[in-house]
Amino acid sequence: MLIDSHAHLDLDDFKDDRNHVVKRAIKGGLTHIISVGIDAASSVNALDLAREYGPVFASVGYHPHNADRCDRSDLDDLAMMVSDPKIVAWGEIGLDFYRGYSAVENQTDVFRHQLHLAHDLKLPVIIHDREAHDQAYEILRKMGKRERNGVIHCFSGDIDLAAAFIELGFFISIPGTVTYKNASQVREVASSIPIDRMLIETDAPFLTPVPKRGKRNEPLYVTFTAMEIARLRSMEFEDVALKTSENAKLLFGLP
Repeated sequence: MLIDSHAHLDLDDFKDDRNHVVKRAIKGGLTHIISVGIDAASSVNALDLAREYGPVFASVGYHPHNADRCDRSDLDDLAMMVSDPKIVAWGEIGLDFYRGYSAVENQTDVFRHQLHLAHDLKLPVIIHDREAHDQAYEILRKMGKRERNGVIHCFSGDIDLAAAFIELGFFISIPGTVTYKNASQVREVASSIPIDRMLIETDAPFLTPVPKRGKRNEPLYVTFTAMEIARLRSMEFEDVALKTSENAKLLFGLP
């Protein structure tokens, strides 16, 4: 029993074998996959995939990379989609000061507006935070604490930052980078945070875990992430799988 809490099944990386990718995941023990939107078209495609495949659910949102080309009408259109029961979150949203594909001002404005939309719609948020820890935390802190605020996807901060986000009501999602020997910070977080605030993810097709590193990532490979977390925490694999799945079901309201 595993849940991949964050994948991008709509991307062209899966265009030739998407059906096989989903079937492999189900055969390998996954019960749910969240396919995450990053702009208007991606969000529509994620919902289409969720309607096609029973174990797949979707989120809608504008990634910070795409903030420069996002306007309020785009967000209003996404808001119209969330009545579909297959939409379980708003995201991927946030700040990315590493790539700088969109202006900081636009990223911040689009991020804040989407947070307010998600709050009004009573949806948890999926947060992207890269090289913008202080700014992202301050914006989220001002939104206030909620039990199901959302998840910090592909967490890349330290243990103190993880604790601060958890205090706001967020889950911390651990990706395949936890299997990398030089990724000491995420390994410390994965071994230290409360297990009842942890999700696991692939971010497929990116961040492929060892021993598949160098190949395209896919939801089935969340298994390797769970195995490494179990090793780091001296837990049984089945217990990590069960608890992180329970957390994902709680956050996203999954059946």
